[in-house]
Amino acid sequence: MKILGIDYGTKNIGLAWADTTLGIVLPFGIVKTLPALIKLIQAEKVDKVVLGFPLGLNSQENKNTERVQNVGFEIGKATGLTVEYCDERFSSQAADSAGGGVSRDERSAMIILEGYLERNKK
Repeated sequence: MKILGIDYGTKNIGLAWADTTLGIVLPFGIVKTLPALIKLIQAEKVDKVVLGFPLGLNSQENKNTERVQNVGFEIGKATGLTVEYCDERFSSQAADSAGGGVSRDERSAMIILEGYLERNKK
């Protein structure tokens, strides 16, 4: 199964990729717009989308949460896929401490996708 992890920021959309047969999460680049993201999802024949869910530190939804939910709805409508959400609190801070040769946005998407996969192990 091909799974795309997404860190949907206001400037960049960080992407990470996992194929469940390989069992690893890889960086997958950055796109700038929702139409470009939808086009990529369709071109790569993604099976599942995992979108980082920005809750506040108090675990409450906020204005940013609503923005991401709307993005998830648009992705689902355009692709026919069910979008799953994964708590992304502290993913940017973890990405900063992880270092590496990829962008912060990609590292954040990787952390979101790794967290999702870890919580959904069979």
